[in-house]
Amino acid sequence: MTDIKFSKVKIEKPDDDFTVNVIIGVTHFIKSVEDIHEALVNTVPGIKFGLAFLEASGPKLIRVSSTDKEMAKLAVKNAKLLKTGHVFIIFLKDCFPINVLRSIKQVPEVCRILCATANPVEVVVAETGQGRGVMGVIDGEGTEKVETTKDKKERMKFLRKIGYKF
Repeated sequence: MTDIKFSKVKIEKPDDDFTVNVIIGVTHFIKSVEDIHEALVNTVPGIKFGLAFLEASGPKLIRVSSTDKEMAKLAVKNAKLLKTGHVFIIFLKDCFPINVLRSIKQVPEVCRILCATANPVEVVVAETGQGRGVMGVIDGEGTEKVETTKDKKERMKFLRKIGYKF
Protein backbone atom coordinates (compact mmCIF):
# COMPACT_ATOMS: atom_id res chain seq x y z
CA MET A 1 0.00 0.00 0.00
CA THR A 2 1.29 3.44 -0.94
CA ASP A 3 1.70 6.12 1.69
CA ILE A 4 -0.32 9.28 1.36
CA LYS A 5 1.33 12.63 1.94
CA PHE A 6 -0.87 15.64 2.67
CA SER A 7 0.17 19.23 2.07
CA LYS A 8 -1.43 22.61 1.65
CA VAL A 9 -1.02 25.00 -1.23
CA LYS A 10 -1.73 28.67 -0.60
CA ILE A 11 -3.43 30.23 -3.60
CA GLU A 12 -1.49 33.33 -4.54
CA LYS A 13 -3.30 36.48 -5.59
CA PRO A 14 -2.80 40.20 -4.99
CA ASP A 15 -3.03 40.88 -1.23
CA ASP A 16 -6.34 42.29 -0.04
CA ASP A 17 -7.55 42.74 -3.63
CA PHE A 18 -11.22 41.84 -3.43
CA THR A 19 -11.68 42.76 -7.10
CA VAL A 20 -9.89 39.48 -7.93
CA ASN A 21 -11.88 36.31 -7.27
CA VAL A 22 -10.86 32.69 -7.73
CA ILE A 23 -12.93 29.67 -8.69
CA ILE A 24 -11.40 26.22 -8.27
CA GLY A 25 -13.10 23.09 -9.53
CA VAL A 26 -12.73 19.56 -10.82
CA THR A 27 -13.32 18.61 -14.44
CA HIS A 28 -12.43 15.55 -16.46
CA PHE A 29 -11.72 16.28 -20.11
CA ILE A 30 -9.43 18.47 -22.23
CA LYS A 31 -12.55 19.89 -23.95
CA SER A 32 -13.27 21.68 -20.64
CA VAL A 33 -10.91 24.51 -21.55
CA GLU A 34 -12.98 25.66 -24.53
CA ASP A 35 -16.32 24.92 -22.89
CA ILE A 36 -15.56 26.84 -19.69
CA HIS A 37 -14.14 29.74 -21.74
CA GLU A 38 -17.34 29.86 -23.81
CA ALA A 39 -19.51 29.68 -20.67
CA LEU A 40 -17.67 32.65 -19.15
CA VAL A 41 -17.70 34.95 -22.20
CA ASN A 42 -21.30 34.08 -23.09
CA THR A 43 -22.49 34.82 -19.55
CA VAL A 44 -20.66 38.11 -18.92
CA PRO A 45 -19.74 40.06 -22.05
CA GLY A 46 -16.35 41.74 -21.64
CA ILE A 47 -15.39 39.50 -18.70
CA LYS A 48 -11.74 39.56 -17.60
CA PHE A 49 -10.49 36.10 -16.63
CA GLY A 50 -7.66 33.62 -16.78
CA LEU A 51 -8.32 29.87 -16.83
CA ALA A 52 -5.82 27.07 -16.28
CA PHE A 53 -6.71 23.38 -16.60
CA LEU A 54 -4.32 20.77 -15.21
CA GLU A 55 -4.31 17.83 -17.57
CA ALA A 56 -4.10 14.40 -15.86
CA SER A 57 -2.86 12.21 -18.73
CA GLY A 58 -1.16 12.35 -22.11
CA PRO A 59 1.33 15.22 -22.18
CA LYS A 60 0.03 16.41 -18.76
CA LEU A 61 0.11 20.08 -19.70
CA ILE A 62 -1.39 23.14 -18.08
CA ARG A 63 -3.94 24.21 -20.67
CA VAL A 64 -4.69 27.95 -20.66
CA SER A 65 -7.39 30.25 -21.98
CA SER A 66 -8.12 33.86 -21.06
CA THR A 67 -9.34 37.30 -21.93
CA ASP A 68 -6.83 39.00 -19.62
CA LYS A 69 -3.06 38.45 -19.53
CA GLU A 70 -2.72 39.33 -15.82
CA MET A 71 -5.44 36.85 -14.82
CA ALA A 72 -3.93 34.18 -17.09
CA LYS A 73 -0.54 34.61 -15.39
CA LEU A 74 -2.19 34.19 -11.98
CA ALA A 75 -4.02 31.05 -13.12
CA VAL A 76 -0.84 29.47 -14.52
CA LYS A 77 1.23 30.46 -11.47
CA ASN A 78 -1.25 28.77 -9.14
CA ALA A 79 -1.74 25.73 -11.39
CA LYS A 80 2.02 25.17 -11.18
CA LEU A 81 1.75 25.25 -7.38
CA LEU A 82 -1.14 22.75 -7.33
CA LYS A 83 0.44 20.16 -9.69
CA THR A 84 -2.74 18.04 -9.61
CA GLY A 85 -4.73 16.45 -12.38
CA HIS A 86 -8.15 17.37 -13.75
CA VAL A 87 -8.46 20.56 -11.72
CA PHE A 88 -9.24 23.98 -13.15
CA ILE A 89 -8.56 27.37 -11.64
CA ILE A 90 -10.15 30.58 -12.85
CA PHE A 91 -9.18 34.08 -11.76
CA LEU A 92 -11.82 36.77 -12.35
CA LYS A 93 -11.14 40.51 -12.36
CA ASP A 94 -13.98 42.92 -11.53
CA CYS A 95 -16.55 40.12 -11.71
CA PHE A 96 -18.19 38.17 -8.90
CA PRO A 97 -18.31 34.36 -9.13
CA ILE A 98 -22.08 34.47 -8.56
CA ASN A 99 -22.34 35.91 -12.08
CA VAL A 100 -20.78 32.84 -13.72
CA LEU A 101 -21.16 29.85 -11.37
CA ARG A 102 -24.41 28.58 -12.84
CA SER A 103 -22.92 28.62 -16.34
CA ILE A 104 -19.74 26.83 -15.22
CA LYS A 105 -21.75 24.18 -13.37
CA GLN A 106 -23.73 23.52 -16.57
CA VAL A 107 -20.56 22.64 -18.52
CA PRO A 108 -20.96 18.84 -18.98
CA GLU A 109 -17.34 18.05 -18.08
CA VAL A 110 -17.38 19.97 -14.78
CA CYS A 111 -17.64 17.54 -11.86
CA ARG A 112 -17.50 19.89 -8.90
CA ILE A 113 -16.83 23.45 -7.77
CA LEU A 114 -14.54 23.51 -4.72
CA CYS A 115 -14.64 27.23 -4.00
CA ALA A 116 -15.53 30.60 -5.48
CA THR A 117 -14.20 33.48 -3.42
CA ALA A 118 -12.12 36.62 -3.00
CA ASN A 119 -10.95 35.34 0.41
CA PRO A 120 -7.53 33.85 1.06
CA VAL A 121 -7.60 30.18 0.00
CA GLU A 122 -5.52 27.15 0.88
CA VAL A 123 -5.94 23.92 -1.05
CA VAL A 124 -5.44 20.62 0.77
CA VAL A 125 -3.58 18.26 -1.57
CA ALA A 126 -2.91 14.54 -1.18
CA GLU A 127 -0.02 12.84 -2.95
CA THR A 128 0.44 9.14 -3.63
CA GLY A 129 2.74 7.18 -5.91
CA GLN A 130 0.29 7.83 -8.76
CA GLY A 131 0.06 11.60 -8.42
CA ARG A 132 -1.60 14.49 -6.63
CA GLY A 133 -5.26 15.34 -6.04
CA VAL A 134 -7.28 18.02 -4.30
CA MET A 135 -8.97 16.86 -1.09
CA GLY A 136 -10.65 20.17 -0.30
CA VAL A 137 -10.12 23.86 0.31
CA ILE A 138 -9.87 26.24 3.23
CA ASP A 139 -11.82 29.36 2.18
CA GLY A 140 -11.19 32.39 4.36
CA GLU A 141 -10.99 32.18 8.13
CA GLY A 142 -13.01 30.42 10.83
CA THR A 143 -16.33 31.78 12.07
CA GLU A 144 -16.26 33.45 15.47
CA LYS A 145 -19.76 34.56 16.47
CA VAL A 146 -23.42 34.87 15.43
CA GLU A 147 -24.46 38.04 13.66
CA THR A 148 -26.25 40.74 15.64
CA THR A 149 -29.12 42.92 14.43
CA LYS A 150 -26.53 45.56 13.53
CA ASP A 151 -24.48 42.97 11.58
CA LYS A 152 -27.61 41.89 9.69
CA LYS A 153 -28.39 45.50 8.70
CA GLU A 154 -24.79 45.95 7.50
CA ARG A 155 -25.01 42.73 5.45
CA MET A 156 -28.24 43.89 3.82
CA LYS A 157 -26.76 47.35 3.14
CA PHE A 158 -23.62 45.80 1.59
CA LEU A 159 -25.64 43.57 -0.77
CA ARG A 160 -27.58 46.58 -2.00
CA LYS A 161 -24.39 48.64 -2.35
CA ILE A 162 -22.84 46.07 -4.71
CA GLY A 163 -26.08 45.65 -6.68
CA TYR A 164 -27.24 42.18 -5.62
CA LYS A 165 -30.36 43.24 -3.75
CA PHE A 166 -32.63 46.22 -4.25
